[in-house]
Amino acid sequence: MTRPLCIPLAASLALVPVLLPGLAAAQPETDSVEAVIMPRVSPADERDYRVLSLENGLTVLLVSDPEADKAAASLNVDVGSAQDPEDLPGLAHYLEHMLFLGTETYPAADAYQGFLSRHGGQHNAFTAPRDTNYFFSVEPDALAGALDRFSRFFVDPLFNADRLESERQVVHSEYMARKRDEARRHNDVLDRLLNPAHPTTGFSVGSRDTLAERPAGDPDLRERVIDFYRSHYGANVMHLAVVAPQPLDELTALVSERFADVPDRGLSRPEIATPLVTPEQLPAAAELRSLRDSRQLTFYFPVPDPQTAYRHKPASYLANLLGHEGDGSLLDVLREAGWADGLSAGVTHGDGRQALFRIDISLTPAGAEHIPRIQATLFDAIAAIRRDGVEAWRYDEQARLAEQEFRFQQHGAPLQDAMGLSMNLAYYPLEDVNYAPYRMDAFDEARIETWLSALRPDNMLRLYAGPEVEGERTSPWFDTPWTPLAPRRDTTAEPLAGLQLPAPNPYIAEDLTLLAGQDDTPVQRIDAPEFAFWHMHDASFDTPRVEWRFSLQHPASGRDARQAAMAWLLAGWLQDSLNGALYPARLAGHGFEAYAHARGITLSFSGWRDRQDRLIGRVLEQLTEGEIAADSVARVRHRLQREWRNAPQESLYRQADRTLAETLIRPQWPTEALLAALEDVDARALRDYREAFLGDLHLEAMAVGNLGREAATRQARRVAEALAPQLAESAIPDLTPLQASRDLPELTPDTARDESLVMRYLQGPDRSLDSQARLAVLGRLLETPFYQQLRTEQQLGYVVNAGYRPLLDAPGIGLLVQSPDTDSTTIQSRIDAFLEAFGARLEELDEAALAPYRQAVHDDLLRRDTGLPERTNRLWRALAMDDTTFDERQRLAERVLAVTPAALRDAWPGLLNDAVVHITHDPGDPPSDIMALKDDLPPLPPGDGSGD
Repeated sequence: MTRPLCIPLAASLALVPVLLPGLAAAQPETDSVEAVIMPRVSPADERDYRVLSLENGLTVLLVSDPEADKAAASLNVDVGSAQDPEDLPGLAHYLEHMLFLGTETYPAADAYQGFLSRHGGQHNAFTAPRDTNYFFSVEPDALAGALDRFSRFFVDPLFNADRLESERQVVHSEYMARKRDEARRHNDVLDRLLNPAHPTTGFSVGSRDTLAERPAGDPDLRERVIDFYRSHYGANVMHLAVVAPQPLDELTALVSERFADVPDRGLSRPEIATPLVTPEQLPAAAELRSLRDSRQLTFYFPVPDPQTAYRHKPASYLANLLGHEGDGSLLDVLREAGWADGLSAGVTHGDGRQALFRIDISLTPAGAEHIPRIQATLFDAIAAIRRDGVEAWRYDEQARLAEQEFRFQQHGAPLQDAMGLSMNLAYYPLEDVNYAPYRMDAFDEARIETWLSALRPDNMLRLYAGPEVEGERTSPWFDTPWTPLAPRRDTTAEPLAGLQLPAPNPYIAEDLTLLAGQDDTPVQRIDAPEFAFWHMHDASFDTPRVEWRFSLQHPASGRDARQAAMAWLLAGWLQDSLNGALYPARLAGHGFEAYAHARGITLSFSGWRDRQDRLIGRVLEQLTEGEIAADSVARVRHRLQREWRNAPQESLYRQADRTLAETLIRPQWPTEALLAALEDVDARALRDYREAFLGDLHLEAMAVGNLGREAATRQARRVAEALAPQLAESAIPDLTPLQASRDLPELTPDTARDESLVMRYLQGPDRSLDSQARLAVLGRLLETPFYQQLRTEQQLGYVVNAGYRPLLDAPGIGLLVQSPDTDSTTIQSRIDAFLEAFGARLEELDEAALAPYRQAVHDDLLRRDTGLPERTNRLWRALAMDDTTFDERQRLAERVLAVTPAALRDAWPGLLNDAVVHITHDPGDPPSDIMALKDDLPPLPPGDGSGD
């Protein structure tokens, strides 16, 4: 596959050079701003844009989207961890944390977060090597208040001395939570092979050691934070994007008034002139130990930063060819040899001048024994591109696909759009902030040759990561054992045969006309005992795309771990066996995924209406008649086993989520049971399973998109004819949420992590809409004070959160703390104290205080769909929960508005006492036997009917 290139807004490449009539902005009526050139937009983008340049030098992009149900803002600062002082690694990241903890105008540490929580908002920030980005979303009518608080970060932050130590501990906890992250461990070793003088090779997270107080006589830590802020934060290096439903004139007034006070310090983006890697360091190679059961071979080649040629995208062109997965591709021949099961290509580590072209190959254990031949095959593929691959028609095909993507671009949530735009403002001309990730002006052979010429053995860094590596050295920050290797090229290694360049893509859509018609909700077009088909003609996103979902349901799919594992294997084989043949369809914008679940397997299709029938037909043919080859089964089985074996290495909080679901949902099988079930499975076993599975099906389907009733029904009938379902829906067991028992013991995840964790889960009394509404509002009330007390004030850990956490339609509230150095007993006592204090707060809660939280939950429930896939997934989930009127979220939202303080007070004692699940872990704790514990748990009652 092609990896996203090193550009701020990762997206497909495309170009439609148009200016829409609705884009021209009125001259804003203020002396502090001036109108400038406008961004190009896609024909599907009907939003209004305005670009402002405030007198202090701050660049602002305003997007008025009348249909947006949230307002969002993102401010990018042209400084990041690359500017950390040598004696204070992590300072830029630490500063990012400190800005959230109070300003002169709003001194309370939770003033910003608390305001957003009350008004349906969310927020965060990140520190990258060259950028720091701050962002939030909120209910539109609260935008002014949110911008009030947000803007003061960049005007009058307090940098409270009494918060320095607590936030340093939080940063340290974040570091400890990420010490086992494979990507960070990999980069820690890669940095040993790069130029040590390059500023991006330093330690970016920070810890309590690197951020310790300064020696006597030196400026103290707070002074250093303030000095860094004043040296690098200024209006000239800030770029603000706001996406909201308000008209442009209103947004102009909101922003210009609040951000006019950001200081103009005459700053500019720091340039990095130091080479990323020096010629003397090349070639180089190393191996490192992986904590996971995975083997990864990565090749890096220093190249010019692709941002310097974003209008032509030569690096993208090459990444497309090397990352191709079709027949005859590099991945295809490595897969056929049994040496690899995944490959990606792209560019990383861009610093404005240089970057690294990266090729990642996921190896099988057999592949790890043949690295010299894999390397030889890679360079054979590169040679084929040099010889025959730099051709205008290939570039034009990529540009054409990119044009289609841009022409029918579907915008995401306002927050997602604001973040992408603020970063693009920092890197591209104003007219290209929407358009840069898609722009491909013309085939330029010389430019492509410049990047291609860098892909040479003498210009290479190679890293191999595997669990068997011993390691002679240890990386400094993430404790990764590694060994430098002799970089000599093995000229005797024989490349694999069979490489060929991609043929012209047969799946590119030709008919992109938009069909008129719009259904309000899905309509059942076919209602048979064995097959139900729902269809919604939807043209609201102005794109000729269609989303299909087919649920192939079998009565035994979740009966035991063997059946569940075989369903995963069949779904995986279907995708794997078609990977080469259907990769051109993926490039052409057609998506296909097969995934297993407790009722069977779902086939998901997305993409252009035109030629989608070819893809669906090919998949059904393979599922019903395709040869189940031994090598494909072995490859998929290995991939599933690797994933399940690696589950204990996942983040501890994710493992707690999995433990909760395994305990309170039936059927749900733990990974160790799935692993054991696949132990003796071969191709013959999978052939037998396919025959049994397809011989006893119930079929449910849905199509949503720009497709008329007759065409949709014809396609659905063709699928039913191919699969021949026979069973009624009543033959398929339900997925059932279970009721937690009072005497359920503490649960411990099966984990290899060495942190401590507590998850306290308060389960609702039943599944009624009234219970769901009450717990959703309680969850929103808990969010900010729990975070403020247990993370900000008590510094128990970096991962601290509380909120509404339903399982299917079973309501619940989760409170979670993951800590590097506080044991679970202490965390439990702190949670107990918090819950006791929260109960007292509930006693004082009145209607006026509750109203904004209640409204925020209501509005979140009715949040608009931002794209066709999101809408389809929402409707598909509703159908799976038997919501055939597709109005349950509206009914739940109405119940939320009816929640009273008295109802919350009445519900609270039962939540604390009746059905509480405790999930805990301390280093060395043995895992619980979840399956034995859940056998006696009854289903959670649906309710007395009053809430449904």
